[in-house]
Amino acid sequence: MGKISTFIAHAREELHKVIFPTKVQVRQAFFAVILVVAAIAIFLALVDLIMSSIVSTVL
Repeated sequence: MGKISTFIAHAREELHKVIFPTKVQVRQAFFAVILVVAAIAIFLALVDLIMSSIVSTVL
């Protein structure tokens, strides 16, 4: 029982050291992720379009 209470006490101490992001930081990170994902999706769509047109031309 002592190990569990010690573990919980240490976990609470570590949680107090955590610096959580602000709303602005979360919003900025969200838009950055959305932008990167959209850019990669567009790139992959273009590569797919080019490759499919090459394959259909060859066949």
